[in-house]
Amino acid sequence: MPPPRRLSAPWIYPVLGEPIRDGTVLIDESGHVVSIGPSAHVPTAPECHQEHFPGAAIMPGLVNTHTHLELTGLEGQVPEEDFAAWIRHLRALKEERLSGQFLEAARRGVADCFASGVTTVADTGDSGAVIQALAELGGSGVVYQEVFGPHPDQCRDSLDHLQSRLAELRRFESSRIRLGVSPHAPYTVSEALYLAVMELARAQDLPVAVHIAESPAEAEFLLQGTGAFADAWRGRQIPLPTRLGRSPIVWLEACGVLAPGTLCIHAVQVDAGDIALLSRHGCAIAHCPGSNVRHGHGDAPLAAFLAAELRVGVGTDSVASVTRLDLLAEARSARKLAGLSAEASLALCTLEAARALGLDHEVGHLSAGGWGDATILDLGDPSAEGALAEALLERAPEDVVATYVGGRQVYARDQSAH
Repeated sequence: MPPPRRLSAPWIYPVLGEPIRDGTVLIDESGHVVSIGPSAHVPTAPECHQEHFPGAAIMPGLVNTHTHLELTGLEGQVPEEDFAAWIRHLRALKEERLSGQFLEAARRGVADCFASGVTTVADTGDSGAVIQALAELGGSGVVYQEVFGPHPDQCRDSLDHLQSRLAELRRFESSRIRLGVSPHAPYTVSEALYLAVMELARAQDLPVAVHIAESPAEAEFLLQGTGAFADAWRGRQIPLPTRLGRSPIVWLEACGVLAPGTLCIHAVQVDAGDIALLSRHGCAIAHCPGSNVRHGHGDAPLAAFLAAELRVGVGTDSVASVTRLDLLAEARSARKLAGLSAEASLALCTLEAARALGLDHEVGHLSAGGWGDATILDLGDPSAEGALAEALLERAPEDVVATYVGGRQVYARDQSAH
């Protein structure tokens, strides 16, 4: 258990509440914030480890709503422009990796998150490596175990494999790490498997995430039964979905996937009716603007999501898509897309991202009772409170001075300084 920590800086951006000039955060041995405010008003605990960060700001640890950390190391290795071809190449690269290589990649990915100020992730993958890496390195998040099976005849075997993996991985769960499930996407999962996975998720109270409405090719597949994904299914003698003629969101509703807390990843190919369905069912959105641009999928209707009061957080997706885990860059892209304020943009990678994951009672903000997850950003000295959010939003991973998870330092830019 780490000692109490007293972190101070010229500025604190707590997200909940106004910025604090010359502020301090006190984190106790359990890793929770016990006091936050102007330094003169925050007590010093016995045997407290005190750290001051001149020219910097303390803000909540960032929350990344969509990662594939097991794919770390594949930057620039999947150059295909066509999405279906990109998926095939990525699958081939994954099949070449050994289990130990996935674990090493996941460890590097978690470390990269810490170095960019991210303390909580919503990760999807099928190797099981990421939840182990988070447990080893002291990270936080929800790890969704992927399941695949496009042929209805695969359903039983796919479900059995999923249950076996869940049983194996539960030993890595903790108060900071939760296991979930992810029936991957409509072009890799049959209707029967979706129904079975959702039944399992309800029975075991598992969070659910699903890639949905990501590409025009996916929409064509479900609406018309044509295109690259349909051709691939026919080539493997897999029967096409029986519910053709429906949008990806409507199709998911028919498969029982839309439910309170379901995290819908990407959600680009959607219309007003789809958004109304997502809102009615209480779903959340992982918005990945960089990945959407990289693959030519178009822009997700972020402003419409927010107007419908959907819970939305930004995510990076994998480095196989975006090459760099820079969550503040994703927040800047979201700002440009929806015309948001700096404060609203920062919320998409802090408080609102935590809400999208159902974790806002404990992360995404710095306040008494929440986890002591903090990112220290080097920003000079903004002259006014109104400039602080703007300055924070413009930071890059290189500006991260230190990162803390539950009061424990997991990254320091200058290791000799702390």
